[in-house]
Amino acid sequence: MYNFLDGLSIIEASSFVASPTAGLYCAQFGAQVIRVDQIGGGPDYRRWPVTAANDSLYWENLNRAKKSVAVDLRRPEGREIVQELVRATGQFITNFPVDGFLSHALLAQGCPDLVTLRIMGWADGSPALDYTINNAVGYPMLTGTGPDPVNHVLPAWDLISGAYGAFAMLAAMQWRSTSGEGCEIRLPLSDVAIGTVANLGGLAEMLYTGRDRPRLGNAVYGLFGRDFTTRDGVRTMIVVATHRQWAHLLGALGLSEDVAAIEQERGVSFEQDDGLRYTLRDMLYPLFERAIRSRDYADLSTAFDAGGIVFSPYRRMLDAVHDPALVANNPIFGMVPNPSGFDYPAAGTFATVPQMHRRDPCPAPCNGQHTEEVLADLLSLPAAEIARLIDAGIVGNMASGDPK
Repeated sequence: MYNFLDGLSIIEASSFVASPTAGLYCAQFGAQVIRVDQIGGGPDYRRWPVTAANDSLYWENLNRAKKSVAVDLRRPEGREIVQELVRATGQFITNFPVDGFLSHALLAQGCPDLVTLRIMGWADGSPALDYTINNAVGYPMLTGTGPDPVNHVLPAWDLISGAYGAFAMLAAMQWRSTSGEGCEIRLPLSDVAIGTVANLGGLAEMLYTGRDRPRLGNAVYGLFGRDFTTRDGVRTMIVVATHRQWAHLLGALGLSEDVAAIEQERGVSFEQDDGLRYTLRDMLYPLFERAIRSRDYADLSTAFDAGGIVFSPYRRMLDAVHDPALVANNPIFGMVPNPSGFDYPAAGTFATVPQMHRRDPCPAPCNGQHTEEVLADLLSLPAAEIARLIDAGIVGNMASGDPK
């Protein structure tokens, strides 16, 4: 946690991954992010993974460092409260539909410099999820060995959209500081996905070649990279990203003469050409398979580390979370109380600022935990009026908003 955004308040009305991620990143850098949900929790409040008590570990971690206001969004008076909260702050993150009670045009009445970030599925407002967008841009048909498509378990477009959305919102606020004008940023997952395909050269590649890439399994497109198995059965991914790494890999495996023989036979040089190493990979792989299969992992890892070679053994996520370098000794993590009651390391900001003290991660709120505080501070509602709203079921607090 860092305090770069201290003094900035943002209302968030969202669910699932992309929109809450945008709010999370702002909160981790010091913004006061106030998440507004239905009393009792929105559609993602119990999303798996959950504990035995049905507390969502997913929700708990995507909403750290935020405050929670619980409102009955089905009732006009509840909706009006959310609208007034947005106008009171001037910043809004949501994945609610373009039209309706949270439309930018409606919210900007009385707050003309409002900045809204609206994360969407498709640009025309049609619903979509990461997994369906990924199918739409073709990555599952490039993944694995084929012929069946392979869905990726990581919701990449959700996460990229959340990060891009946080950046876009801060960019819009910087523009507002000089122009005085607000705006709505509409960010469809579909555009994030196909735009990323284009940024990586994929769109141009498909139009240039007129065909899909071959299905490569665990091989890396355009580079020398693949998984190999050591003598003691450790499956290890090795990727050559620089010419120096190539030279060191040949030296570590004692393959310089064997590779030179292929170069002489084919009249080529692999020394400075990534593309050749990829194109002629079927000639190179057997050499590397034999050399790696003759060595134990501990021996190889020592040699690879000395040569600056990029490699990593495959392991389970359960193993990764017990890795001291990744978690226990990693300063991005800290121990804080969790609403679920389960104690585990919580992630703070991924970035490290050496010149600043890193603050501890913050816990997630319970549904409605900050309702009374926020209504008093942002809307200046007196205690009697807040009590009336709670009694009427228009807003919820800790007692009413977070049933087990």
